[in-house]
Amino acid sequence: MAKNIAVLVGSLRKESYSKKIAKVLASLFPEDCNVSFVEIADLPLYNQDYDDEARVPESYTGFRNTMSSIDAVLFVTPEYNRSVPAVLKNALDVGSRPYGKSIWDGKPAAIVSVSPGEIGAFGANHHLRQSLVVLNMPTVQQPEAYIGHVNDILNEDGEVADSGTLKFLHSVADALVNLAGKF
Repeated sequence: MAKNIAVLVGSLRKESYSKKIAKVLASLFPEDCNVSFVEIADLPLYNQDYDDEARVPESYTGFRNTMSSIDAVLFVTPEYNRSVPAVLKNALDVGSRPYGKSIWDGKPAAIVSVSPGEIGAFGANHHLRQSLVVLNMPTVQQPEAYIGHVNDILNEDGEVADSGTLKFLHSVADALVNLAGKF
């Protein structure tokens, strides 16, 4: 059975390392998986008044509807100040509301954090994990994916040439597919 997998990228920068790694990862899923990038940049900051006063922005409705049809989520994110970027946290908030109607509930997830630094955005990865726990999203535990020195991993075309790194990224995609198959 084909799985619908959404990729959410926590970086808005056109040439972001996270987007480049996400594209590589998307190409590593089995052919029977439908992998799609879901845009989160146009979601206004979450405001409960929108839901309470029945004036929900179209972008919220479109995002919630899209994510409701998704079987699993791959999050690829940089680290901003030892946490996730605001755009990604906002997408989590928009999808978790209105209360009792979370589109995240029970959806398997995997997290890949990316940084040109030494520790591979460890802080963002674990901060995001905290949010996914409260959203009831079973999350791939192994392999843990902290991609440090990402600027050295990607070539000038935004591709990963190192076979060891590709094998590792493939194991992340496989782990998400295996987890999604249990639900």
